[in-house]
Amino acid sequence: MASVATEYISVGGNRHPAAADWDVESGVLAFGADNNVALWDPLEPSQRGVYSLLVGHTDKVSVVRFYTCPSSDAKLLLTGSVDHTIRIWRMDGPGSRNFTYAYTLSGHTGSVNAIGIARGTDVIASGAADGTVRIWRVNAQGEVKAELLDMITMKPRFFPLSLSLRVLEGDQGRPLVLAVAGTTTTVQIYVAESSVGVPSFQRCAVLAGHEAWIRSLSFTRDSGSTTGDLLLASASQDKYIRLWRLQRGEVSFSSIIDEADPLLGGMEPTLSNKAHEFEAAGSKYSITFEALLFGNEDWIYTTAWNPGPTRSQLLSASADNTITIWEQDSVSGVWMSVERMGEISVQKGSTTATGSAGGFWIGLWSPDGKEVVSLGRTGSWRAWRYDTDADIWVQKFGISGHVRSANGVQWEPTGGYLLSTSADQTTRLHAQWVRENQASWHEFSRPQIHGYDLNCVDTLGPAQFVSGADEKLLRVFNEPKQIAQLLETLTGFRQSIEGDMPDTAEIPVLGLSNKALGDEAPVEEEETGDQAIKTAPSTAPAPLIMDHPPLEDQLARYTLWPEHEKLYGHGYEISAVAVSHDRTLIATACKASSVDHAVIRLYDTSDWHEIKPSLAAHTLTITDLAFSQDDRYLLSVGRDRQWAVFQRTEQEPNTFTVCASNPKGHSRMILGAAWAPYAETPIFATAGRDKSVKIWEKTDDTFSCNSTVAVTSAVSAISFSSIIYKGAFVLAVGEDNGTISIHRVSSDSLVCQHIVTIAQNLSPSKTITSLSWRPVPVEEVDGRNRFELAVASEDTSARIYSISNLLS
Repeated sequence: MASVATEYISVGGNRHPAAADWDVESGVLAFGADNNVALWDPLEPSQRGVYSLLVGHTDKVSVVRFYTCPSSDAKLLLTGSVDHTIRIWRMDGPGSRNFTYAYTLSGHTGSVNAIGIARGTDVIASGAADGTVRIWRVNAQGEVKAELLDMITMKPRFFPLSLSLRVLEGDQGRPLVLAVAGTTTTVQIYVAESSVGVPSFQRCAVLAGHEAWIRSLSFTRDSGSTTGDLLLASASQDKYIRLWRLQRGEVSFSSIIDEADPLLGGMEPTLSNKAHEFEAAGSKYSITFEALLFGNEDWIYTTAWNPGPTRSQLLSASADNTITIWEQDSVSGVWMSVERMGEISVQKGSTTATGSAGGFWIGLWSPDGKEVVSLGRTGSWRAWRYDTDADIWVQKFGISGHVRSANGVQWEPTGGYLLSTSADQTTRLHAQWVRENQASWHEFSRPQIHGYDLNCVDTLGPAQFVSGADEKLLRVFNEPKQIAQLLETLTGFRQSIEGDMPDTAEIPVLGLSNKALGDEAPVEEEETGDQAIKTAPSTAPAPLIMDHPPLEDQLARYTLWPEHEKLYGHGYEISAVAVSHDRTLIATACKASSVDHAVIRLYDTSDWHEIKPSLAAHTLTITDLAFSQDDRYLLSVGRDRQWAVFQRTEQEPNTFTVCASNPKGHSRMILGAAWAPYAETPIFATAGRDKSVKIWEKTDDTFSCNSTVAVTSAVSAISFSSIIYKGAFVLAVGEDNGTISIHRVSSDSLVCQHIVTIAQNLSPSKTITSLSWRPVPVEEVDGRNRFELAVASEDTSARIYSISNLLS
């Protein structure tokens, strides 16, 4: 029986301040990745990265919180989404790091933006864009269930963006305090007399002072207080963090500020020490303004208190590209920044003031309080570890991935590395880092950072590739010497390239083309689209000599590939590209609504000129192109439901003529095409929206359908493995709903047999856009028992599956 394991998941995080949480007990970090929830253990020695994606939400995940239910000690994961629901996932068991869907909380009529939990109680709160906060009770004894206890409508009406829920310690009734803030400049404080029964929250205080929307709230117990005081941190788009002290009893001030005094009252009326007093469970409480934390130059998105019990430290993440750790001075009691990490004012154009989504969106502490991670604007996670001996924070490498639909994956011809390209306007290179007794996949290079959405990619050999985007032309890139050396050092992939390789690349001012260093005058900074890069000076390329994969800032700046050539001719967005196996021809197509544009253009890689005339057969967009293994045939399929096969002329290798076509190949549009490995008779497969894959075999002057694979939804991508294995072709089929199945096609009779369908919990949650089998050397075929399949999906993920016992 064939078995499937997930070898690698590359996925970026959602840019929402509440969309991640790091669990203190299990060490698992969960974050929203499009409409999925990614699970990652940053402290895992193997550095594996994301090990699982939880599938269930139908829209982007906007809030993630871990929660331990006190009645049963069950570990739960609460995830809120733009789809208006909150899903509860239950950990499979003690010691497990996997979660299973358990229950859905529904009732909100807007995007869920915040979840507040009070440790030690079974009460949780959720805030949404419908202008309400809902109070729920969760019961995890037996099956997980939840009930709605109360609904608070925000007055004056605003959208809650952040919640913090806490038990007021020291009282028998265990009253609850709830802080709510969002699209307003005040923090509202609600109190419930008890966490048992049906808690009724009443507003008891409104904390004023901020001058813009408030993005984050977090309570903690003041470690320096003997009376159990609570500290509340509120962070705002006004670039300030305010600390508030909630204490038991009444407050007496040593002196009163004279509001009439121009030096005190008139200068800064927002620094008020007014005490907000209220009662709960028979005790009096008061909230006072404690401190103003300033130093950030842009919006502050998140705050988080160090979970370590030793000292109160506050971590903040800001749009100014910094992660800051704040601490109270032991002598003066003044709060100050003791550490700033990130990219302090080095990247132009990345702030909210320029309209781009810049900076760090999330900052989290590790369970031991000695490591911090942050999510940046590229969807990548960065990590810093505190070095006790040197008393400094040292950056480690985190994880990265696409943040919009992954549109293409393609292996280097020998399987040395994998290229993926995406609508997030980047092309990324993934390879396996091999070291002592361990191997793990990572992003090693970001060859292309573009200003247009990228649609397709193919390799032109081990050190060159071509990609097509929404800009009507294709670009060819050459691998720089540094990347080749890095891959050889860390992955063992050695390339024998004739001729000199460029050193490294940069993007010139106001340009979209990566230039090899030395091609142009040195430049300082430039911006392309919503990607901002500060290039290295031309005279001193940054070295990439290291014993680990590149860090995120190195990926974004120093791993670009120089552009070699542009291929012009198409009038609309590029839809498909294919390179012949002998690397002499590039075939491309573009989006088309008329016969004039529904053509295939061929380019000669020896001089990069277009081969005229274009190949015509279709009337609408050509969706896929494929060369046969011997390069004698070129197959095209399109939205007009037809396929066409062009044959190469032996006397003139650059000339193709139509040798067969079928205007009714499928009953609906055809989305995928693939040639079977070389056999005596040419064989290809087509995939249609009519929920079928058809296998076609050459007979006389045409191709006839010999067998059909029927599936449950529209087929969006197919791929044959590059070898004949145990007398059969191996076919991977990707569907519109994210299902991936593997089939055996007999090489002589073409009888199709289903081998395995990848389990739903391991599969992508959206349309499969591209499939690619890792090439296997011919001499290894007979002894090989494990094959690898790369998958790209609209759910932003690029994955590699390991499939064993394929045809046993």
